[in-house]
Amino acid sequence: MTRLPRFLAAALALGTAAALVTGCSEEGAPVTFDTPHSATRAQGGGTGGTGNGRERGPETVLPTGPKARFTTANTLEDGTRIGVTTLAGAKSGFTGKVWVWAPKQYFDPEYAASGFPVLVALPGGNGYPMNYWMGTDLKLQSSISTWSQEGKSLPFIVVMPVLNPDDTYYYDGSDIPGQPKMGTWLTEDVPDFVRANFRTFASRDGWAFMGSSSGGFAGLKAVLQRPDRFKAVIASGPDTVPDSPLWAGHETERQANNPERLAEALGAKPDSAENRVYLAFQIGTEESGLGRLKTFMKNHTKGPVKTRLQVIQGGGHNARSYVQGMGDGSIAWISRQMRGPVPSSP
Repeated sequence: MTRLPRFLAAALALGTAAALVTGCSEEGAPVTFDTPHSATRAQGGGTGGTGNGRERGPETVLPTGPKARFTTANTLEDGTRIGVTTLAGAKSGFTGKVWVWAPKQYFDPEYAASGFPVLVALPGGNGYPMNYWMGTDLKLQSSISTWSQEGKSLPFIVVMPVLNPDDTYYYDGSDIPGQPKMGTWLTEDVPDFVRANFRTFASRDGWAFMGSSSGGFAGLKAVLQRPDRFKAVIASGPDTVPDSPLWAGHETERQANNPERLAEALGAKPDSAENRVYLAFQIGTEESGLGRLKTFMKNHTKGPVKTRLQVIQGGGHNARSYVQGMGDGSIAWISRQMRGPVPSSP
């Protein structure tokens, strides 16, 4: 797999640590994402109101609990915070850190009764013990904030779990037999955690992945494997086949987690709204793999499988280049396919 080289991952982690030390005087302080409306647990029946004088927006699901305890990992210039907590995955059995950021619109009374779309952001490299998207140095969150104000992007809640359970192996975002269930962690435990703590949308129209390198592969595979739960992905510099050495002796299971096989099966289904997925590929002109992605798109852009390629001029196999590509078009493309928050009035 075209992984982010380990020395680059280490450099990114060091850059993030420096940002935390120099840019966040409130590091470690408690932080909450509750609002008067999101703190009201959804109740069955009734009119769908929030109990605060506003009707709940279309498909909005209020936080179900239990509520997690977050501490501040970083603070953006606009005052929004990136929180971190430790999640014990009930379905995977894996326990790891998850970082979360909510845009300013999430706290705006105008959107207090609306759900928000979720972008699960996965790092390259080992993605353990840190998810490098949680730092301010790569400007993922601040860019989404700016793009949403410019109308290029939806105001996503950005969720950043660890990708792997250790820094020794890659687990391909999958449930490899005999190993920690990282596929279940990413596609079930993490979304369940988000629904417990944030206003979200009931349908897959509010759920997407983005990732670089090994994280791009994991996000691509998750969307193709669970199109009933996730609608889109921005996959940057990914490979298109699983190649963890931990698959040895488990070829049947490996193929069940192969994006090429998954895309072939999904592409044979009817091109209906409920089947459509949107795969936004990104790759820099200074990295290898363009031919591989073009071949994947040629073979699998059919039926409900929709694809787009962003070639980043001067871009390399690194996270900063991929944020640039998002701004150049990828984030706008997936945003057009997804559900955004709906303002309301008392």
